[in-house]
Amino acid sequence: MPKLKSKLPLLGHLMPDIALFVILFPGVCLARQLINQDCGSTFCGNLNISFPFRLKNQPPQCGLYDFELECENNNSTTVVAREGKFFVQQIFYENYTIQMVDTSLDTDDCNSLPLSSLYYNYYMYVVNCTEPINSSLYIEASRCTTKSNTSSSLPTSHFYFLDAKTRPSDFNQACTIEAEAPIMVENITGMSTPDIYKKLLEGVWVKWSRCQYQSCYKPDVLKEILSRLKFAFRNYMDSFVHFLFRGPHVYYDINDSIPRRTYILCLAITGGVIFLRSFPGIICLLALVTYKWRRRHLSMDDMIEEFLQSQNNLVPIRYSFKKIKKMTKNFKDKLGEGGYGSVFKGKLRSGHHVAIKLLGKSKGNGQDFINEVASIGRIHHANVAKLIGFCVEGSKQALVYDFMSNGSLDKIIFTEENKNTLGWKKMFDIVLGVAQGIHYLHQGCDMQILHFDIKPHNILLDENFNPKVSDFGLAKLYSVDDSIVSLTAARGTIGYIAPELVYKNLGGISYKADVYSFGMLLMEMVGRRKNVNAFANHTSQIYFPSWIYDRLDQGEDLELGDVSNNEKAMVKKMVITAFWCIQLLPSDRPSMSKVLKMLESDVELLKMPLKPFHQLPLETSMEVHSCENSNDESSISLDTGTITS
Repeated sequence: MPKLKSKLPLLGHLMPDIALFVILFPGVCLARQLINQDCGSTFCGNLNISFPFRLKNQPPQCGLYDFELECENNNSTTVVAREGKFFVQQIFYENYTIQMVDTSLDTDDCNSLPLSSLYYNYYMYVVNCTEPINSSLYIEASRCTTKSNTSSSLPTSHFYFLDAKTRPSDFNQACTIEAEAPIMVENITGMSTPDIYKKLLEGVWVKWSRCQYQSCYKPDVLKEILSRLKFAFRNYMDSFVHFLFRGPHVYYDINDSIPRRTYILCLAITGGVIFLRSFPGIICLLALVTYKWRRRHLSMDDMIEEFLQSQNNLVPIRYSFKKIKKMTKNFKDKLGEGGYGSVFKGKLRSGHHVAIKLLGKSKGNGQDFINEVASIGRIHHANVAKLIGFCVEGSKQALVYDFMSNGSLDKIIFTEENKNTLGWKKMFDIVLGVAQGIHYLHQGCDMQILHFDIKPHNILLDENFNPKVSDFGLAKLYSVDDSIVSLTAARGTIGYIAPELVYKNLGGISYKADVYSFGMLLMEMVGRRKNVNAFANHTSQIYFPSWIYDRLDQGEDLELGDVSNNEKAMVKKMVITAFWCIQLLPSDRPSMSKVLKMLESDVELLKMPLKPFHQLPLETSMEVHSCENSNDESSISLDTGTITS
């Protein structure tokens, strides 16, 4: 037994947060069920040994297997760890704590080394090197000094201490690790050899599990249920074997055991029968799913390729999917996600930044892709998002747009921190830009493009806050001569959908549907809030357009705060124009060209229309057909059902 200090520091100062370790891991809780008695106390020297510890020569029921100690010469007690042995200095049963010291250490031998390893919070490496190492990381392990300078006295091995946090690259190739010695110091870097030995000789403190053995988990009800299930399973297997081999029935009691080969036989036969019965069905199901998937995607690919070949005047570039990945640096910078997929930031070889929409949920045989490319693939306008390119490789489809550094309009008008970012003059300029973009779509091309999803989320802002109409996933192309268009399903976003898209008796579907959506957008820009807000300050303000109409009709101010007369006039023009746009009947709404004239004229020349909010003259039943949500709102397509007056 080494000579060690008899006075021990207080436990609370030594063990603030020491974890459970392998030599004393929580086998206490589970193994207690095998132990039926406590054999009392015994002594090894002055050390009291009692449950859960037991000496090696005691019966197994006197303690736990993982807590077996060995008494050497009735003087010292050792415990075997992962590699090596440790002297047990003290056991504190009330604190579930044990103090141990490496048996390799000897205060009388200056060359003794800690060569026993143990899983512990803090430890250090003991390395054996074939040549001297000159490094501040390597702390000389021997406390002895060389008595002679002759070559015969030079050591053939050189032992050093290394901190546990030493990087693998700092290990010299001439050295091998002899042990991972536990030590009650977090970092030995900068410590002297005597100080390290002093800490080693103090030993380490280890806790064992504090649970009360049998009451560790308290799973009385759970154990009972599991026991009953096991009992039922045993008797099921006996009946199964009896059915196969016509043997005698053996009804097992809950505590009875059953041969392992019976388990294996029953499980094998049961599993085999289930597998043989279900295997053909699984094969057929997989074949059907594969066939349907391939047919759907082949049909989609053919339709898209046929469309692309028919478009001779497309401006966008066709990119390979490999180039798309390179532009986005393997889709590293994600800007957002919508119903059609995800949007990533990318860069062209010229250094121009782009936004790449990766279509993930293609609708209607690639119809969303065709809608976007057909709508804006041939046009260029300052207030319409520019389609730079696209990619089609089987199910991989992507669209490449100009990057808009200021994001979408909804981030400006709906978030508290950005509501005051733009003044009324800039907001009015955005309104004009959006109106000009929609007017161009309706009348500026050889085909009229109806967007059907005008809303703040689909208005993008560049670095100068110039607006761009974007997201043509629900768009439709019609001849400019068509005043009324055919549409089998209503489409748009709830809160922006024109009434005639749902209620057929209001009138035919035309470009006036986009005018209605623009009017609702305009109202939200004026209020800088959602048109419907259940948390408004007053119940009359829940529906903003109705509230603002009543104020104007009664000659009251719009509560704009400290603004100039010119700004008040701009806001009033926006409000009156919006009221004209959201009239219930399409015939009462202006065209986008008239909307532009209204916004550019004097406010005194504008007349207030009738209040556009009154009871709808009919009812309809609707069923959601498909959804393509765009972050904050849901863009939906609605099948119109039976209409009754």
